[in-house]
Amino acid sequence: MGLWPDHTLLGLYHGVPLPERGHSYGNVLPDHITVFQQPIEALCRTPEEIKDVVRETVIHEVGHYFGLDEARLEELMEQ
Repeated sequence: MGLWPDHTLLGLYHGVPLPERGHSYGNVLPDHITVFQQPIEALCRTPEEIKDVVRETVIHEVGHYFGLDEARLEELMEQ
């Protein structure tokens, strides 16, 4: 997945990003986002933290749907 050793995978977007879809795009399975429970629970100490991390993870993965790369997503999440 190209992760740095100190990074943990919390979520994953499966699909074809919107900007990469051509006029003939179709007859494919729907896009979906996987959220990984165990890494999130290991990272968080409270249910509120879990809720926040899941929210951020889903927003991050939806960004991939819109064609945003990791650098742009990190830039937007810092704002």
